Amino acid sequence: MRSKKALKNIFLALMLQFITVICGFIVPRLIIENYGSDVNGLVSSITQFLAYITLLESGIAPVVRAQLYKPIAEKNNKQIADILKASEKFFKKIAYIFVGYLVVLCLAYPIIMNNQFDTLYTISLVIIISISTFAEYYFGMTYRIFLYAKQENYVVSLIQIITTIINTILVVVLVKMNVSIQIVKLISAIVFVFRPILQNIYVKRKYKIDIKEADNSYKLKQKWDGLAQHIAAVVHGNTDVAVLTFFSTMTEVSVYSIYLMVINGIKKIVNSLTGGIDASFGDMIARKENNNLNTKFRIYETFYITLITIVFSCTFVLIVPFVKVYTSEINDVNYIRSIFAFIIVLSEFIYAIRLPYNTLVLSAGHFKETRVGAWIEAGANLIISIILVKEHGLIGIAIGTLIAMLIRTIEFIVYSSKKILERNILVAIKKIIIASIEIILIFVINNQIFGGIFINENYYELFKYAIIIGCTACAETLIINYICFKKDFNEMIKTLKRAIKKEKRIENNVNT
Repeated sequence: MRSKKALKNIFLALMLQFITVICGFIVPRLIIENYGSDVNGLVSSITQFLAYITLLESGIAPVVRAQLYKPIAEKNNKQIADILKASEKFFKKIAYIFVGYLVVLCLAYPIIMNNQFDTLYTISLVIIISISTFAEYYFGMTYRIFLYAKQENYVVSLIQIITTIINTILVVVLVKMNVSIQIVKLISAIVFVFRPILQNIYVKRKYKIDIKEADNSYKLKQKWDGLAQHIAAVVHGNTDVAVLTFFSTMTEVSVYSIYLMVINGIKKIVNSLTGGIDASFGDMIARKENNNLNTKFRIYETFYITLITIVFSCTFVLIVPFVKVYTSEINDVNYIRSIFAFIIVLSEFIYAIRLPYNTLVLSAGHFKETRVGAWIEAGANLIISIILVKEHGLIGIAIGTLIAMLIRTIEFIVYSSKKILERNILVAIKKIIIASIEIILIFVINNQIFGGIFINENYYELFKYAIIIGCTACAETLIINYICFKKDFNEMIKTLKRAIKKEKRIENNVNT
């Protein structure tokens, strides 16, 4: 059952991220073409400043999930209701705090912009973009966490797929009608309000969990440790745009946002590979299935690193050609920044490496033990970025991110190997070194054999180039990894076969 749910979660998550990436490429391009790079930079900057409120949310989400694994495994509905009640109370408080934060942002943001835009223009965008965030906290966050803990991420993914497609269609229509950016963002906000409402309705109807009779005095354990960790994580994740907003221009924020759009698309695809896996690991830890955990994690680790090697090999080669095609005929700022692109992709590759180990730590509920590293990561990113941004601009920002990512990734690998899996750290190091060598080889093959392949400024040529690079990356990575990790690959194939056979048996039983 765990394998079946994990596969379903990964499939729907991958489909969601594919659709999100495609739609995510369409919308910013339309905004830049019709409203300008400065407006795109303003929207990106406001979105990032509003994201700081998630430091209160996401720090608690993994804490709640970690505490739900055991009662879900034991089918203890009373304790599940108590946890959900405490969670819902917390998130409603965040919704009210968010309103206060919004008032402060409306007063302060026009000053931060130094009158680059009309005050009313800026404030209206801040309020409109915030609507869907408020709704998420007030109506649906608790039930989304519950679905993740139940390994039903696919429900959340399906809702997001539908709303993302509807939003993109409406944005295209509205922009072609030449309406204001405020109207465009307002319609988007209304569409996204339906996400938390639908999650809420689904959980209440299917599971009939009554939290009205739950224990109001129930306290969430380690919530302050989880909160402290995520405050640091949000500071780290939003440092770049904040520093650029204060020390640079909106056009530079726009350049950063275009590369970030690509990186976030890749990151979402990578994150989808861990969707539902944390719940599976959490269930094993709750049941104290240590040997099973080690075996399943080793197989998953090989599968995951193989895929991110393929994904990031292609990203390193294709990101600048893509941005060149994407921003063709846009001349208000130079979007081609090769050195910046290389460093930021490298930092995100290092981030991607950490995810399986990070997932394991969160599944085990080890928030207090790893919180110091979160603060070091955030502090390093902020300090280095501020020091380097004046002299080196976007490259300085990227260097700060790279160093900070490296620090935290090393911590997660060391901690999860020693404290949770109780295995030699060299198991992970070997896989990472091989992945790095494979990426370097992709560069060599691209530059020496294919000669870098000239790309005309159109998507057709880019697509042909991407197919060649993708096939090369897949062939090289799969062959080398199969040779190096044959046992893991064979176990992976057996697991997939068992899941497929089990699904067929269930279908046959239903039909008979």
